[in-house]
Amino acid sequence: MDIRIREAVPTEYEALGEITAQAYLQDGLLDYGEGDEYLPVLKDVAARAAAAAVLVAVEGERLLGGVTFVAGPGPVADIARTGEAEIRALAVAHAARGRGAGESLVRACVDRARATEGCTALVLSSQRSMHTAHRIYERLGFVRTPERDWNPVPHLDDLTLLTYKLTL
Repeated sequence: MDIRIREAVPTEYEALGEITAQAYLQDGLLDYGEGDEYLPVLKDVAARAAAAAVLVAVEGERLLGGVTFVAGPGPVADIARTGEAEIRALAVAHAARGRGAGESLVRACVDRARATEGCTALVLSSQRSMHTAHRIYERLGFVRTPERDWNPVPHLDDLTLLTYKLTL
């Protein structure tokens, strides 16, 4: 499979938002399913693209998935500190999984972080059940940083996100 990684174009935002939303829904990652308040955030690729780089994995003209690369702290970052870039909203369409698209997207973020002046690390948050993603991160050299684990919805006790860091 010939997977290419490039920046998303505005005409792809809606389709990528749907891929991201469906990935989270089908994997059971949203506590309230279609009514989850995070679902519109996942679908809003345009908002992420306005403040960060949105990358897509494509095979020919087929959109396989995407990720948001945040070059440092700011409105789209969850945990990035000064000198850190962050990966957000990594998602691959179910039909395209297991073919390297997710790993290619993460590698592209690593490359971008290394090319970002003053960036010394790449960080991310992940749900406990995202075992396939964890294997990708660990294979690429990310290490768990449990001291940075956090809960984006404090009234839900069971939603602690795991954090990872790759020192560049």
